[in-house]
Amino acid sequence: MTKEEATSMASSLSPPAIPMELHVVNREKLLKSLRQHLSETSRPLHGFVFLQGGEEQTRHCTDHIELFRQESYFAYLFGVREPGFYGAIDIATGKSILFAPRLPSDYAVWLGEIKPLSYFQERYMVSMVYYTDEIVGVLHDLYKGSGKPLLFLLHGLNTDSDKFSKPAEFEGIDKFETELSTLHPILTECRVLKSDLELALIQFANDISSEAHVEVMRKTRVGMKEYQLESMFLHHSYMYGGCRHCSYTCICATGESSAVLHYGHAAAPNDRTLEDGDMALLDMGAEYNFYGSDITCSFPVNGRFTSDQTLIYNAVLDAHDAVIKAMKPGVGWVDMHKLAEKSILESLKKGSILVGNVDEMMVARLGAAFMPHGLGHLLGIDTHDPGGYPKGTERPKEPGLKSLRTSRELQEGMVITVEPGCYFIDALLIPAMENANTSKIFNHEAIGRFRGFGGVRIESDVLVTANGCKNMTNVPREISEIEAVMAGAPWPLKKSY
Repeated sequence: MTKEEATSMASSLSPPAIPMELHVVNREKLLKSLRQHLSETSRPLHGFVFLQGGEEQTRHCTDHIELFRQESYFAYLFGVREPGFYGAIDIATGKSILFAPRLPSDYAVWLGEIKPLSYFQERYMVSMVYYTDEIVGVLHDLYKGSGKPLLFLLHGLNTDSDKFSKPAEFEGIDKFETELSTLHPILTECRVLKSDLELALIQFANDISSEAHVEVMRKTRVGMKEYQLESMFLHHSYMYGGCRHCSYTCICATGESSAVLHYGHAAAPNDRTLEDGDMALLDMGAEYNFYGSDITCSFPVNGRFTSDQTLIYNAVLDAHDAVIKAMKPGVGWVDMHKLAEKSILESLKKGSILVGNVDEMMVARLGAAFMPHGLGHLLGIDTHDPGGYPKGTERPKEPGLKSLRTSRELQEGMVITVEPGCYFIDALLIPAMENANTSKIFNHEAIGRFRGFGGVRIESDVLVTANGCKNMTNVPREISEIEAVMAGAPWPLKKSY
């Protein structure tokens, strides 16, 4: 083994202990917000928050069980890693209750020891644990109000997916009063601002993912397959970080495929061969104990930037850095998106790809032709964490802005991605270049050089602090840093004095 190989295989990180206090804090946070809401609306402080955890899924009609990952809201409140659980919080007393599935005796033969209820009570730091077939009797015994016990069920719209969360279902639910409108917005808002315990897990996910990105960058070679880059990332984050799950399907796009925003799906499965002169756009993030990361690095697969690659890369990097410099509590995310757009347009004008007045380009929404996606999104237990559009807020309707996953003002404790990009997508550029109002803005001869170029995206995970922000991601960003790391230099680079 060479010295370079030994260095690249090493990791200074080790998976941190998982504090169940994190979920205790989350439950207390919800209880405080829910009680305050009930008091303000003159409603009695009784009933139960009641959630159903995730169920194992098989592959279509087969008996092949897909790798289980807990439902996100349930994970937030209880931290349970096993399937088939229910959870409740008594609003009057604050006590937390888990309901575990009653496993058949042959479970012990095929899947291991059947844990006693006391194991789950101790592990997940809840007040009490019963079996799922005891839900009706237990909750009726605990309820101190009059009439049927009231269950606050989770039901609401995820504004990223346009899908609704699933309210709990169980045999005997007809013996309860159920309420579907209160819990979802309150619990969603609890997830927007992260506790210190949550931030520690997000930081670790960032640390191991950053390290894995550097490993991939260092080992990338012309002639490889894109899936080999994905494989290296998955190996490093699992081998050294214990990250069995990714936050999302890896995007390992090279060449013209780097302009496909959600590349890596079943119809484009990271299978292209890397060619000399290609740019790579690698969007990959590991997940640790439900909490995720979301990082994108762009670089030339041969390790050396051309002048055109330098122009586009620096355009995106300047936008990325300008946004992070401007971020602080009270700043509007729509304004940050526009700042990124304007920065990219100014760079393209300076590079003679565009001509004319940048302010007029902004009015014409030309930025959306190069960056059709939003600048970033909330990050936490989900890659696209909920809460981007609370009730009463509207999604912008203009090109580019309509793709924003949030229009909120920044608040201390938010974690949000900053991911400007510049892409050369014929489906967007050709109509803009043929449009009478915008055709004159393009240097048609210059932009012709970039047909097939693909795109560049630079993405970091950023914590909003009291007076500004903190970049939680640590990967090479400057061109000189990327070229040095790809040539074998350690990261972080050693300073020379």
